[in-house]
Amino acid sequence: MVALKKSQLDALAYQLKVQYQALLREVHDELENVGSQHRIDLLNNEPGDSGDESMANALADINVATLDHHIRDIRDIELAFQRIRDGAFGACIDCGDDIAFERLQAFPTAKRCIVCQEKREREFVQEDHPKL
Repeated sequence: MVALKKSQLDALAYQLKVQYQALLREVHDELENVGSQHRIDLLNNEPGDSGDESMANALADINVATLDHHIRDIRDIELAFQRIRDGAFGACIDCGDDIAFERLQAFPTAKRCIVCQEKREREFVQEDHPKL
């Protein structure tokens, strides 16, 4: 078991629960707004110019990116809850050392200690960046 006190674990679990509920509300509201916007677009079936279409496409892309980010955060929180249930919360998934409580307070879904996270970021810096 990781060297977190029960009070610390309880505080982090509560923080995760609050974040989880807030993200669910945001996703729900965003999806509701998308549906409302679609109905408004159908009512305003007036042809617009290419600038209007470009702006609508850009806003749709932003909405999709925001939803994608929220869903990734929700999955990370669910995985953190699983680690709590398994007794592995607060242990680095790479080296097994404890993740500092201060790091978990700032980033409660952290899966790695700061040393392993920095190492990973150095090694996989180009992972999400396309090359020409």
